[in-house]
Amino acid sequence: MKNSSIIILLLLALNAVSQEKATELNCYNKWAAKFEDRGAEEIKDGIYEDVIITNRQGSKAICNNGKAQVVKGKVTNFFILLSDGTYEEVKRTWKNKSNENCTIINGISKSMISVHNELINVMWINKIKAKKAKATTAPEPTDD
Repeated sequence: MKNSSIIILLLLALNAVSQEKATELNCYNKWAAKFEDRGAEEIKDGIYEDVIITNRQGSKAICNNGKAQVVKGKVTNFFILLSDGTYEEVKRTWKNKSNENCTIINGISKSMISVHNELINVMWINKIKAKKAKATTAPEPTDD
């Protein structure tokens, strides 16, 4: 009886830990939530050296500093910043030409999908709008 109780408790503890890990936010989810909450300024044509390049597979994400070029409101090419200060262009074989006509909505590019099922986005973090002021709470009534 004791052994079965211990086994049940261990299984419950393992289930709780696995659910906690499933709800952990990765770097992409954290940034996307910030963009969703605050919104972003319009991304105009030009070269930006202050973007984040996200690469996701399943629930895992890697976020790298980088630069990106925007022409006619679309991402044309993008690069990851290396530790020696140089840039390396992100080149993949893309599914369904998902890298073409890559529009930008609310500061985040449309997801591009590689043949290896990587989801890649470019994020313009310096274009996130300032934090909005929150409404103040009225005081409770008193007996005076």
